[in-house]
Amino acid sequence: MRSKLIAVAIAAGLGVTSFTVAAAPAQHKSHKSQATAPAPAVNSEVELLKAQLAQLQAKVDSLEQRTDAQSDINVSTGQAVEKATNVTAASSKTIASLEKAINNTKLSGKMYFDVTGIDQKNSDTGKTNASGVGTDVKRFYFSVDHKFNDIWSANLTTDFNYSSSDKTTNLFVKKAYVQGKFNDAAVLRIGSADMPWIPFVENYYGFRYVENTVTDRLHYGNSADWGMHLGGNIGANKMFDYAVSVVNGNGYKNPSRSKGVDVEGRVGFKPMDNMIVAVGAYNGHRGQDFQTASAVNTAQRQDIMVAYADKTIRAGAEYFTAKNWNNVTSPLTDKADGYSVWGSVAVADDISLFARYDNTKLSKTLDHSAKDTYYNFGVEYQVTKGFKLAAVWKHEDGDKSVSAPIPPHVQTIKTNEIGIWGEVKF
Repeated sequence: MRSKLIAVAIAAGLGVTSFTVAAAPAQHKSHKSQATAPAPAVNSEVELLKAQLAQLQAKVDSLEQRTDAQSDINVSTGQAVEKATNVTAASSKTIASLEKAINNTKLSGKMYFDVTGIDQKNSDTGKTNASGVGTDVKRFYFSVDHKFNDIWSANLTTDFNYSSSDKTTNLFVKKAYVQGKFNDAAVLRIGSADMPWIPFVENYYGFRYVENTVTDRLHYGNSADWGMHLGGNIGANKMFDYAVSVVNGNGYKNPSRSKGVDVEGRVGFKPMDNMIVAVGAYNGHRGQDFQTASAVNTAQRQDIMVAYADKTIRAGAEYFTAKNWNNVTSPLTDKADGYSVWGSVAVADDISLFARYDNTKLSKTLDHSAKDTYYNFGVEYQVTKGFKLAAVWKHEDGDKSVSAPIPPHVQTIKTNEIGIWGEVKF
């Protein structure tokens, strides 16, 4: 607007100048005898006015350049502000997404370790190589849980262990599943997840870091396997509990395929707070039924447990019977059964006494002498939240029939172990 006004002024000035210059000759012709204004004076005024107009034009040009530059600055500033706004919005969105992912993801871990001395003797040959002092990290689980929404979530749990007896270190994926929790009565897991029986018993037993439960210790079951798993609680106050798994059958360490699937199930009843009565069953070929080598027998197992657990007292008993568990591919048939009883009592806020006894007949048909007797007792100290130690003595007798050296006889392996066991959870 300012430049337009200045341009008009310049045009007006130039018009006046032209008029003045044109009028001067006319007056000179009509009054030759009366020269009132000399020509040089008029020319001087014209030149002065031209100079002033030239200065004015220079100022206008300068003003236009400044206006154009300011306009460019304004455009650049606007673009910079817009870009910064977009970057800020994108950053805020990224931060919000990252914050949501962190809030919906949980990391946890659990470690079982021991520092012990073992004395093991074979009735035929004397002390075995398992004897000695060593440190074991029996298990180290690291878990990542992520929640997608109120129904769907996922879990990944790795399983690391080192044994000083066989000098090997192993790393496995124990659990890897996607979960859909539709309600308390229907929780679906697809992948490698907890089996219905062993982890359930461990929860009431409470001393898994000291020793596996009887079916796990003697390898009559898997704690986790690959397949589909469904479970939940039913009834008032969650009185009934159930779980069923349709799995490959070879355990979480071996997700191989076979011609069919195995099924394990459990049903529990809670007659009172902190008490459970549960029964379970397993049926399948343990992942050993292949297209080129069919299974001969079907592995079966039935379980029952009665247990009580609160903050002060734990007490329970587990019984199992198995058929052809180790004879799936053999034409021979066999049976086994056994039981385990345990108990613990808190004698102080951080100290508990505990004990356990197992008795198992490993072969009731093919080898009547095959049996296993195990017991332990100890004292547990809760060092701090998530960290506890236990001083324990363990004893195990394992009997079986052998044919060499002649004559056939019963061979016994006696194992005594004493030391410190620990659990760390975070």
